[in-house]
Amino acid sequence: MNLTFKEKCAYGLGAIGKDMVYMLSASYVLYYYQDLLGVNAIAMGAILLIARIFDAFNDPIMGIIVAKTKTKWGKFRPWLMIGTLTNAVVLYLMFAAPPSMKGTEGMVAYAAIFYILWGVTYTMMDIPYWSMIPAFTKSGKEREGLTTLARSCAGVGSALVTIFTMMIVHALGGVDEVKGFKWFGLIIAIVFIIFISITCLFIKEKATVNMHSASVGEMFKALVQNDQAMAVVITIVLINCSVYITSNLVIYFFKYDFGGTGWYNSYTFFNMFGGGIQILSMMIFYPLLRKFASNIKIFYICLASAIIGYACLLGIAFTSMQNVFILFIPGFFIFAANGVLQVLTTVFLANTVEYGEVKNGRRDESVIFSMQTFVVKLASGVAAFIASICLSVFSLTSGTDVSEADKVRDFSLEVEASSRVGLRSTMTIIPIIGLFVAIFFFKKKFILDEPKLKEIEGQLKDRAGK
Repeated sequence: MNLTFKEKCAYGLGAIGKDMVYMLSASYVLYYYQDLLGVNAIAMGAILLIARIFDAFNDPIMGIIVAKTKTKWGKFRPWLMIGTLTNAVVLYLMFAAPPSMKGTEGMVAYAAIFYILWGVTYTMMDIPYWSMIPAFTKSGKEREGLTTLARSCAGVGSALVTIFTMMIVHALGGVDEVKGFKWFGLIIAIVFIIFISITCLFIKEKATVNMHSASVGEMFKALVQNDQAMAVVITIVLINCSVYITSNLVIYFFKYDFGGTGWYNSYTFFNMFGGGIQILSMMIFYPLLRKFASNIKIFYICLASAIIGYACLLGIAFTSMQNVFILFIPGFFIFAANGVLQVLTTVFLANTVEYGEVKNGRRDESVIFSMQTFVVKLASGVAAFIASICLSVFSLTSGTDVSEADKVRDFSLEVEASSRVGLRSTMTIIPIIGLFVAIFFFKKKFILDEPKLKEIEGQLKDRAGK
């Protein structure tokens, strides 16, 4: 029996909820603790990077625990619900830090403890979410279609947080952003629980799945033996590092460079536009482009689009920047490219499974897809560390407590010209370099074009027929 529309919607809602949580943490935890609560930028960057390295060991361990679980509700749903509930609580506490600890060593410890706990509990939910697909789908197009749908819904969740975070933070807290983040964190945590509960209610395991959890050693072995998986993983790291550097720094750009007393309104308008474009690119632009071009051609088009966008942003940044709408031009190129690239990198990674089966005689599907989760987390950690170095070197922080004066305060007037130049360069030139490296590396190493994929499909059919 094929999946019903209700089941597809239920699974997609889970992806939206969990990526709303992920994007809130990935894009705003550095700003929240460094700029609002006085944690040293380098210390915060180190915390984010170390937590991601820790995930390299935490993810496989959680996979083993899930694989050995046996309950009347199956092996996946219990951990999906437990992980969601604990992660929601930790998320709220992470964005509800006591303001009295601002700028103290205690705040550094608080940030480290709750961010690492957030990563552990997120993994507790994320591993079973993706691993359960074979338990309620048939192989082939149904499974691939659901995976694509879930990845697209995850992109929608990320875009929603990108669009609405600062708008709601200021609506809830006014000039007190710490208070605003506290209540916004609670809202996201509640939505997260509701969406995953719907997933658990309507998705039931239809088959027993022998889930294999990849160890760190197996991950690297699979990479070494599957050169195409290696090519895609390295490309994902390069692209995501480039994009995440900008996503971590763009709020500082609006606050300390674009400036103005209502900088957060401009920031919100920009993100509303960008988030909308990102959703459209996944749902509409990619299917349209696919009618006229191969995935590899679309991939290069998107990378070129992102580079053009960053170059435009760099040029515009050195003008007077009186109107936020001028930033929509580079924003369109960057956000549209990013949306399509999220879909394409998942497709490319899936294609390496069949390649590995032909080359090595085995399917490393679980290993390769558990690796995708890790490399995305690793890229966000590396990008946050690079962003934190920029913030430290160029002394970008508000450094004062909330007051009524902040209602009419233009933070950009307090920042030296050299700091602005450093911020602009870090969030544009470094991503451009990273994307150029991704283009050259991918072009040199990746060989799985459509003729090659058809050849591999034929070889697998011949083997199956013997």
